[in-house]
Amino acid sequence: MRVAVLAPIAWRTPPRHYGPWEQMASNVAEGLVATGMEVTLFATADSITQGKLDAVVQKGYEEDREQDAKVVECLHISNLMEKASQFDIIHNHFDFLPLSYSKLISTPMVTTIHGFSSSRIIPVYQKYAANTSYVAISHADRSPQLPYIATVYNGLRTEDFTFIEQPEDYLLFLGRIHPDKGTAEAIQIAQQCEKKLLIAGIIQDQTYFQEKVQPFLKDSIIFLGHVGPEQRNKLLGNAAALLHPIHFNEPFGLSVAEAMLCGTPVIAFNKGSMPELIQANQTGFLVDNVSEAVEAVQQLGKINRLDCREWATTNFSQQKMTSDYLTVYHQILNR
Repeated sequence: MRVAVLAPIAWRTPPRHYGPWEQMASNVAEGLVATGMEVTLFATADSITQGKLDAVVQKGYEEDREQDAKVVECLHISNLMEKASQFDIIHNHFDFLPLSYSKLISTPMVTTIHGFSSSRIIPVYQKYAANTSYVAISHADRSPQLPYIATVYNGLRTEDFTFIEQPEDYLLFLGRIHPDKGTAEAIQIAQQCEKKLLIAGIIQDQTYFQEKVQPFLKDSIIFLGHVGPEQRNKLLGNAAALLHPIHFNEPFGLSVAEAMLCGTPVIAFNKGSMPELIQANQTGFLVDNVSEAVEAVQQLGKINRLDCREWATTNFSQQKMTSDYLTVYHQILNR
């Protein structure tokens, strides 16, 4: 089977630090290569793959701001679509723009919907629903207005995450510094528990950081900035818990699965996909507010960290995701 994997081009694939969609495009491509598939990854020229790399854009537009994002997106997507006949199936991780080509090519296309930036993009998905297949990354993120061929959970390279049985005595916030992610609430939880908090992630909302985060930074609340894969693994594994007090219906939440792969339980606000990712009271706690999160911190001793690792390995591994996508591909090709 000849598979084309279309990655986004905001960041390198796989990303150096941030870039969840690019990370999943990479994990799918490399997982397929490992099964013997003939895979071409369409990504930035500095991307890394064991398959074939096809690129017309040198660097991601978030890493080289001299570029016009729309221009390089058009060049990137059209590069694949003009070669569509060379493949048996196209796996799109680039949101809705590539769908506009689906009536112009004969190669079947499957699109993983990595969440909806806005309900205003749904009409594009609706228009091309008969020409392409849609995969959700959680049941919670399914739109009732769209048909889906499957739900496939994001899968991680389990070997990249080290199980730590005896953690250190700190809490961790790992994610974008943005109101949606609840950095301020993570600080409140740590303060009320009188626990050390490490904060890692890119600043996506500078005003929010300056007003809600920066004033509280001190010896026990430390901002580390963005972290690469090796440092992320150490931070997650040695944390007593990952705090995930989100304020939106998150489609998946990679850091949640990453934490559990290290054996680290997650305390998350009960929104979006969190009930699917976290086994309540077994691999973490689902809470509704800061005070409930504080109570959950006191209950961390009841969590068996090995249960966290086993749950995440069973449900959120690269191997399982690859197998699930191969099933989807065969369903589409056998129609």
